[in-house]
Amino acid sequence: MFMPIGVDCWIDNIRLVYNRTTRHSTNSPGVEVRVPGFGETYSIEFLDYNKLAGYFYTMVQHLVNIGYVRNETVRGAPYDWRLAPNENEAYFIKMQDMVEEMYNQYQKPVYLLGHSMGCHYVLYFLNHQPQAWKDKYIRGFISLGAPWGGAVKVLRVLASGENDGIPMISNIKIREEQRMVTTNPWLLPAEDVWPEDHVFISTPAFNYTHRDYKRFFTDISFEDGWHMWEDTKNLTSALHPPGVEVWCMYGVGLPTPVTHIYDEEFPDGDPVDFVYADGDDTVDSLSMGLCKRWVGQQEKPVHVTEYRGLAHLDIVFHEKVLNQMQQILEGKSDVPKEVDVRLDVK
Repeated sequence: MFMPIGVDCWIDNIRLVYNRTTRHSTNSPGVEVRVPGFGETYSIEFLDYNKLAGYFYTMVQHLVNIGYVRNETVRGAPYDWRLAPNENEAYFIKMQDMVEEMYNQYQKPVYLLGHSMGCHYVLYFLNHQPQAWKDKYIRGFISLGAPWGGAVKVLRVLASGENDGIPMISNIKIREEQRMVTTNPWLLPAEDVWPEDHVFISTPAFNYTHRDYKRFFTDISFEDGWHMWEDTKNLTSALHPPGVEVWCMYGVGLPTPVTHIYDEEFPDGDPVDFVYADGDDTVDSLSMGLCKRWVGQQEKPVHVTEYRGLAHLDIVFHEKVLNQMQQILEGKSDVPKEVDVRLDVK
């Protein structure tokens, strides 16, 4: 669908129409968008029917190999990633029903596992459940590569687009779709995490910090983005503790852009340079490490493991992560503070 011509059709089908007055998004007129496979694993194991784009397949297969059963004791909760949680109420009802159903069937509390933005979805879900419900139904929350303080990459995505390595589509073309989803403004770097003078986007005309988001959206001619951010910025940014035992894992030790430098073509050209900091190549470790705040903020334990040399996407299928996850599921809650994955290079 990303081939020339086809991509325009895809963008028109997948886009959201944001209404500034109601502060709600709707599908493109005449289009219905459904998320396949809720409660099953097939739609998160691979992102396409030809099974070329693998995602959770390796993890699910690892669980199956140790006795879990697809769609029974390991289940998926895919969501419409275009929408921030405030517009996905029905999803959280389905999630609660599935957790209760699994608990009732197997008489054991459930582990929730999220990756990247999915962790914010899990946190939002847990923050809206009574503690008594969590104590009964949830055994723990495993978070992988969560951008707890937002992601600098989002500013680049909104300004000039990012094709995520799909060679047949230009950044500017995919930008059309990336500006139409409310989840990108939702994940802008949080205001209280970054220094006030940290420049995320540098252009010949202006340096944008988190105090300049309104100007940023005006300058890239995307004022709806400012309203989307206003609607979503407080959904999870306070990082209220989840109230369940947490295993927070993320990659470190890889250069990760924290400033994007543009020339005068901004916002219609790609960045010409970057300033890097530590991270997992997509999200910086400052943002991912914010789960450490929960230590002492909740009764349940919080375990943090940093995987040195592990990239953002690789965390869902790396052998050391899967073995660690298996140990957690077997009841061995103590985990190392740091694991070096670079030693595996053959």
